[in-house]
Amino acid sequence: MANGTFGPINRTLIELGVIANPIPWLSNPDMARVTLILVNMWIGFPYSMILITSNMTAIPSQIYEAATIDGANKFQQFKAITFPLVLFQTMPILIMQFAGNINNFGAVFFLTAGDPKVSDTITTQAGATDLLISWIYKLTYNTPNMYNLASVLSILVFVVMVPFAVYNFTRTKSFKDGEI
Repeated sequence: MANGTFGPINRTLIELGVIANPIPWLSNPDMARVTLILVNMWIGFPYSMILITSNMTAIPSQIYEAATIDGANKFQQFKAITFPLVLFQTMPILIMQFAGNINNFGAVFFLTAGDPKVSDTITTQAGATDLLISWIYKLTYNTPNMYNLASVLSILVFVVMVPFAVYNFTRTKSFKDGEI
């Protein structure tokens, strides 16, 4: 779909007269990053939408009834009732989705393989769309293999992530109550 020369998106936009030249979705470093973000949003949107609509249907109708009796219009009801309740219930899951997309190896590997190449990172093999995890993968599987740099990066990722994990774990109820 995002092929820069004969992809259906470019062909449709050219046929409609919206653009004159094809858009380099995956060959231009900046457009490749934008394309990855858009694809990740496209993939995660249905899950988020189901989650949000199910939370909206779980809000008791008596709350809206009371707000109507108090004189609140639809926008005020949304601002004071719907939005805060839905946000309260979905924010942890949305944060987890965001964190998961930061390390979304599959999207980067299958869509761009970390490419396009960037001139200032030829020796390290890092591409314009590489994440840490896809870069580590490249360092170990591409020739020349750079196991030393990959292992250092893996250890650094571990050292950075452990304090966050320990901090979050110590704030859980199971840790405080001594139950596992």
